[in-house]
Amino acid sequence: MNKELIGALDALEKEKGIKKEIVIDALEAALVSAYKRNYGQAQNVEVDFDARKGNIKVYAVKTVVEEVADDRLEVSLEEAVQINRGYELGDEIRFEVTPQNFGRIAAQTAKQVIMQRVREAERSVIYEKYSQYENEIVTGEVERQDSRFIYVNIGSVEAVMSKQDQMPNENYKMHDRIQVFVSRVENSTKGPQVFVSRTAPELLKRLFEKEVPEIYDGVVEIVSIAREAGDRAKIAVRSNDANIDPVGTCVGPRGQRVQEIVNELGGENMDIVEWVDDPAQYIANALNPAEVLDVIFDEENERACTVIVPDYQLSLAIGKKGQNARLAARLTNFKIDIKPESEAESIAEGTQTDHADEDEVSDDQTVDDTSTSIEEDE
Repeated sequence: MNKELIGALDALEKEKGIKKEIVIDALEAALVSAYKRNYGQAQNVEVDFDARKGNIKVYAVKTVVEEVADDRLEVSLEEAVQINRGYELGDEIRFEVTPQNFGRIAAQTAKQVIMQRVREAERSVIYEKYSQYENEIVTGEVERQDSRFIYVNIGSVEAVMSKQDQMPNENYKMHDRIQVFVSRVENSTKGPQVFVSRTAPELLKRLFEKEVPEIYDGVVEIVSIAREAGDRAKIAVRSNDANIDPVGTCVGPRGQRVQEIVNELGGENMDIVEWVDDPAQYIANALNPAEVLDVIFDEENERACTVIVPDYQLSLAIGKKGQNARLAARLTNFKIDIKPESEAESIAEGTQTDHADEDEVSDDQTVDDTSTSIEEDE
């Protein structure tokens, strides 16, 4: 152990960001273990590493006692005062016991332990680095895949993307460069594990922040996102400046801003709607592109409503397989029943009849509701 080791520690700190003090602590612990194992000693042992010269010394620590019972752990007061008259009972004295060939044996024995500590330190550095990217977008390269994950290289770590985090309309090939959302970072026993996603609604939010400076600056705010990844998404936005149109700002000139995001997500359709304080108007906006004639709120459930649309727009309002209404419900956090205009009069009459007859309905009676509703998914 000499100055070459000091140089190696300096290089390790510079190249991998591992502090020299961490490696020295690991080295000293490893050498204590190596000494006890190689020389059959079990007494208290300390190792001093000279961080300036690279020299190593081993000391046996013994306690000053009146009568010695174990000379590996104790030294008599009589012997102690011969070393220094200031020693008293209970004091600890360090005796150097460094063997001549200890450097070679210790280096061989401790190598595996030291490398393990170095790996742990590297893992800690990686975890601290990537935990800062949690809830952010990073660009990575697809490396490989198996039945469970897509493995994405995002620098000095291989992130994993599970099946539910993969876009159903995308095929991932080796060396593809993709933008992913870092959903969480875990520091497991096997090392740092980074989980990324292409389907998270937060990915959409970060992409809008990149493409729309007004969102990044906070002038325009994304209030809510409802997304069926790879197919369609609805985004509710509002402006904190009365002179700025939030929807137009997000769409951009000739739709360029939103088109960049659509292209990044493989053609996922975007409905950008304005968030307003009036719940009825907000629900109407969320059902875009369908026209809404009226929104009737349920008196018994403040988060439920019936929406009246023109007969010819009923299918448009509900959407293919109920998608438009389903996304609107998620976006607004309302249970939404959609009815055609031709049924509006009967709904109003039914409401009046209910009020007129409510005193005649006993506690053990129930009123059937045959309407179809689309609720926000839990």
